[in-house]
Amino acid sequence: MQQAVVEIDKKSQEKKEAIMQFIDRTRVIVKAGDGGHGKSAFRREKFIPKGGPSGGDGGRGGDIIFVVDQNMNTLLDFRYHRKFKAENGENGDIKNQYGKNAPACYVKVPAGTIVKDEETGEVLADLTEIGQEAVICKGGRGGWGNTHFKTPTRQTPRFAKSGTPGEEWEVILELKLLADVGLLGFPNVGKSTFISVVSEAKPIIADYHFTTITPVLGVVTMGEGESFVVADIPGLIEGASDGVGLGHEFLRHVERCRMLLHIIDAAGSEGRDPIEDFEKINAELEKFDPELSKLPQIVAANKIDMADEAQIERLREYFTSRGYEFYTMCAPIQEGTAEVINAVAKRLKTLPPIKRYETQEIPVEMFERQKDTGFTVREEDGVYIVEAPWLLKILQCTDIDDYESLQYFQRVLHSSGILSKLESMGIQQGDTVEIYDFEFDYMP
Repeated sequence: MQQAVVEIDKKSQEKKEAIMQFIDRTRVIVKAGDGGHGKSAFRREKFIPKGGPSGGDGGRGGDIIFVVDQNMNTLLDFRYHRKFKAENGENGDIKNQYGKNAPACYVKVPAGTIVKDEETGEVLADLTEIGQEAVICKGGRGGWGNTHFKTPTRQTPRFAKSGTPGEEWEVILELKLLADVGLLGFPNVGKSTFISVVSEAKPIIADYHFTTITPVLGVVTMGEGESFVVADIPGLIEGASDGVGLGHEFLRHVERCRMLLHIIDAAGSEGRDPIEDFEKINAELEKFDPELSKLPQIVAANKIDMADEAQIERLREYFTSRGYEFYTMCAPIQEGTAEVINAVAKRLKTLPPIKRYETQEIPVEMFERQKDTGFTVREEDGVYIVEAPWLLKILQCTDIDDYESLQYFQRVLHSSGILSKLESMGIQQGDTVEIYDFEFDYMP
């Protein structure tokens, strides 16, 4: 008896360790590098004591780029490393020396990772292919040296532009497995055994609930050049969509599947009705996401060696009368498993590819929520220079060739108090206003 207790405790510890190793949702902060500052300098050479402007431009800040790594299958690496920052661009120097652009910071993620804006929930990137890249944060642009500001009327500009700040976001990473087929069924109906005999996957198999506590992927090979991926989803129970059991954590992994293979216990060996089990799980799918309940399903009744003919016929009549393909099997001895796999392969040929999520550009309106609306305005050589990090983000999303976009930008300048500040500083019609790389003549 003591030995049994020790064995159970050991298995429980293994389960705890395994679930700790599989992380499929996390929050990270990403910050692109700032652009290097432009240099204000003048030529100082022999026989040319008062040369013209010669300040170089600053380099561009490094981007934050997410890239799919084939060696990753979980978000575990982000458990303790949740902030990523790219290098800043190098400042410009004398003699028109440009600062170096900073290298990009690459963040490795597993295939199937979705990047969402934490506040809006909008999908910024859906990374599904090995080697696929997505720029999540753009590095700041390098500031201009004073060379750029020389004009026929302004021969010796004594100012340069600062580099623009790199973008910074808080994002949510979600891992949604890339599988063609999702295995559904109550705990201990034989899903793990099934995937172990039809693929090379080796999940933990034992005669107790929730043996599978992390999703398991298995590749089923039908012949040369023909295969599909099956995901063994941890057992769902009634109330899974509300957080009961393990289903709440793993229902998201069903969302990409092209179809579902629903395994039931034909014998009702644990005192449950397999039909009620089937209906309860489908109710959970409907509650979690109505689209999931519409996925094609094939029903496989397992443990037929423990069921009598009357039980099997009852199930066959129920499911076939409702339009489901129905099969029987005994997974441990591979009886009937080939028929099930052939039926799945045939059905997959008629279905669309694995779901990809549409990505969205970050809208201008998003920046209206920023709390920081501070700004500075200074006048140098008759030019009014406005600096405001929050305004830069709006400017980067503004189409200067679009009338409505410019109108929106003008309203932002008015509501933020920038125009009022310019007027209080004595700006006149026709004077030049610079907002980072954007330059315009003031027209009251």
